[in-house]
Amino acid sequence: MSAANYDLEERLLEYAARIIRLAENVTRSPAGQHIALQVLRSGTSALPNHAEAQAAESSRDFVHKLKICLKELREPSRWLKLIQRVPLVKKPALVDALLAETDELIRIFVTSIKTAQKNALK
Repeated sequence: MSAANYDLEERLLEYAARIIRLAENVTRSPAGQHIALQVLRSGTSALPNHAEAQAAESSRDFVHKLKICLKELREPSRWLKLIQRVPLVKKPALVDALLAETDELIRIFVTSIKTAQKNALK
């Protein structure tokens, strides 16, 4: 793994870019466009919310904003699965890597929240 894989901001930036590219390739049907906008909104949200967490005013605020990032990452996971199921892209298997990254980012935020909560108690 490169150093970029350990830089959460960079990972979230790349994740948002991948979500945008996927949304651009979703079928141009009414359902496809609706779901593309949903995955675009939720899948790009973790990046600016992470910036908000970095500017948190207190430990409690930091944890709260990390939880918002986590919430926003759980939503695209469901949309991505729906995109595959219908399918709304020509190669549904290509969504697998994005789902895997979503899962990894969720795990990172879960761990970060637990650590931040533990540190706030010290």
